[in-house]
Amino acid sequence: MSGLLAAMLLAVTVPAAGWEQGVSGGPANVSTYEPAWSWPLSPVPAVVRPFEAPPQRWLAGHRGVDLAAPPGVPVLSPAAGTVTFTGWVVNRPVLTVDLGDGLLASFEPVVAEKSAGEPVAEGEVLGRLADPASAAPGHCAASCLHWGVRLNREYVNPLKYVTDRRPSVLLPLR
Repeated sequence: MSGLLAAMLLAVTVPAAGWEQGVSGGPANVSTYEPAWSWPLSPVPAVVRPFEAPPQRWLAGHRGVDLAAPPGVPVLSPAAGTVTFTGWVVNRPVLTVDLGDGLLASFEPVVAEKSAGEPVAEGEVLGRLADPASAAPGHCAASCLHWGVRLNREYVNPLKYVTDRRPSVLLPLR
């Protein structure tokens, strides 16, 4: 127990490596996080279901995130790119944007306002969230946008491009 207490005290009193103390005693090099992309919905939506990577590529998982939103809201391009696909996949309307560097972002169910081959800017409207009644039911209990991202053909967590996923650093109290 005393070892744990000593470790906790050291964590609080020893400055973190790489942090310089400013004149006021606080960190001098605190940088604010600037996400790589914008959210595909505005305002920032609630995440209804997170990304769940399958243990193997062929097994079940959730290869994207579900974002709460009512039907008809604009779906925005998270970064500049080119629309590569608009159409139906199995039983729902899908739109895909090539964002360069091996990154593809897909959105469903979306009624597209852009066509394949069209360039888009970050924040530009791609289409509108379709009414869940227009696609097969079952993906979300209520209306939501499913957002998937592939990096070099592998699904990755879309939230890593819009949220601060850096490790937390404990700073000294004084």
